[in-house]
Amino acid sequence: MHKKPHLPEKMCPVCQRPFAWRKKWARDWDQVKYCSERCRRTGSG
Repeated sequence: MHKKPHLPEKMCPVCQRPFAWRKKWARDWDQVKYCSERCRRTGSG
């Protein structure tokens, strides 16, 4: 079984759930605020 190293996490301000770092966010992790596109649309609207 493959064990992932501990990844940084943030809390989504919309759904209040923690979400972990993803490779697609590697370049702009500091700017990521929402766990998903759906929460991003809900939060900015």
